[in-house]
Amino acid sequence: MSVINEIDVHALQDNADAIRANPNLGQATFSVDGSWQGGYRITTRTGVLTQGGERDRTRVAKFEMSSDEPTAALGTDTAPSPAEYVLHALAGCYTVTITTNAALRGIELKGIRLELEADVDMRGFLGIDKSVRPGLQQIRVRADIDAPGATREQLEELISVVESRSAIRDTLANPVDVVTTLA
Repeated sequence: MSVINEIDVHALQDNADAIRANPNLGQATFSVDGSWQGGYRITTRTGVLTQGGERDRTRVAKFEMSSDEPTAALGTDTAPSPAEYVLHALAGCYTVTITTNAALRGIELKGIRLELEADVDMRGFLGIDKSVRPGLQQIRVRADIDAPGATREQLEELISVVESRSAIRDTLANPVDVVTTLA
């Protein structure tokens, strides 16, 4: 068994081969359920994970997340803000993509440090200026990868792969349908 960066490379390759043979296995649906806690606060819990048509109920309410806004944005600062969760999601996905692709390339990692920043112009959110989008204006990621056996070129290639394969980066960088229905 070949394990690199705590990733079982053979299992990863077997998983990729299974998805190549049966693309339906690569289809996944994540879910969360949320309840308002007053003010700007919400608590969400993980829901059913569906992968390859199979529903995994073991994740239902397994993890809980809360969000709020900082006091500067009139929140009560009891939890990370939704914008911080977006950055966390991107950092998490970058970590998965970096470790997976480093392992597949035989690059041993000693550490990964990601620093993320995002800008927002509240005029868009508040409807003050219709020409300003309400979403994040720009996200910046600084990646510091400690891989003593890798060259600078290998690490630059790894970052290029991250930018092309990170599911969360792709979601943020490209339009995605978001369908909201009133129950």
